[in-house]
Amino acid sequence: MTSDIPPQEQTRKWFRSHLLNREVELQELYDLPQGDLDLLMAETAEIRSDTENRSRSHGRWCTAGYVLELARIIDARRA
Repeated sequence: MTSDIPPQEQTRKWFRSHLLNREVELQELYDLPQGDLDLLMAETAEIRSDTENRSRSHGRWCTAGYVLELARIIDARRA
C-alpha cells in the first residue's frame, strides 16, 4: 500500500499518541493495523472535541484534526 501514499503525506509530520504509546508519522497511517488505526481515530477525535485544548495547545489540536481526517479516509478505503 506504500505506493498509494500521496507526496504530501510523505513529509515528516507526526502525532504523539498516548494510546499507542509512540509517535506516529503520517505515512505510517496507511500501514497501521485496523485496531491501532481505530485507537488513533478515537484519540484524535477526543482532542478535537475538547475546545479548551484548542486554546491550550493549538498546534496539537490542528495536527490531531489532520491525522483524524486522514485516518478516516484510510479507514473508508479499507471498508
